[in-house]
Amino acid sequence: MSSRAMPSTKTLTVRGAQVGGLLLLAWLTWVLLRWGVIDAVFRPDAQACQALAREAACWGVVVQKARWLLLGSPDQWGGLPLTLLLFFGSWCLSWPLGVGLALARRSRHAWLSWPATAFIEAVRGVPLVGLLFAAAFLLPLWWPHGEAPSLGWRAGMALTLFSSAYLAEIVRGGLQAVPQEQTEAAATLGLGWWGTQRRIVLPQALRTVLPALTGHAIGLLKDTSLVMVIGLHELTGGLSLSLGGDPDWRPFYFEAYLFVGAVYALLCLMLSRLGLHLEQRWQRAQG
Repeated sequence: MSSRAMPSTKTLTVRGAQVGGLLLLAWLTWVLLRWGVIDAVFRPDAQACQALAREAACWGVVVQKARWLLLGSPDQWGGLPLTLLLFFGSWCLSWPLGVGLALARRSRHAWLSWPATAFIEAVRGVPLVGLLFAAAFLLPLWWPHGEAPSLGWRAGMALTLFSSAYLAEIVRGGLQAVPQEQTEAAATLGLGWWGTQRRIVLPQALRTVLPALTGHAIGLLKDTSLVMVIGLHELTGGLSLSLGGDPDWRPFYFEAYLFVGAVYALLCLMLSRLGLHLEQRWQRAQG
């Protein structure tokens, strides 16, 4: 009798499933490689792309529409720069407003906490599309003398208000995680309220909620694509406009939007890595 035990039926089944999964993954990899690289067309040749009969990718549409992606339509600035401008502008402007709302909502004074609470709950209860439509079509009616800012500025204002409401709740969660003893110790040392918040409370609160802040930044970056519904041609809207008006390249929208998705994924990955870097840096500083 052999001293080595025979594999059980369950073990053989698991190994068979693993082998089958690897074979399926290898087959899918080969199919995607052929479709996206080997048989694909990379030059901006509409006839060559149409000859593929959808059996391979046509990346020439990305080359052909590169200007729309980088600068928007010929008569309106947009594309990727507009996406980045809306994101960075609304992100930076929402920080002081969001932190102020978080501190106001935690205030013991009702004249501070009630308006802050009402603003946060009202903005969070309205879809971002609704805020964008209000900024685009209602704000000019309410603006004095009808001289409202440009559509881009109004969209940035809506994104800023939307971001600040969510940012305020994230920061408030971090403030609640700071022990009360920290505030009492700072008062004992003679620090005023603002000095305590700026030097003691806020740094600890922001370290606690850094993963949530990173997730909010990623969500805000993707939310900038919604400005296309009010006529701004950012990265997604510019490409949609260019394909809709060009019958030669319209059939290759799938490849075009795959590229746009890859751009968003790359930008989100960069934000994620930045957040992770800050987490590790603060952990080393605490150590």
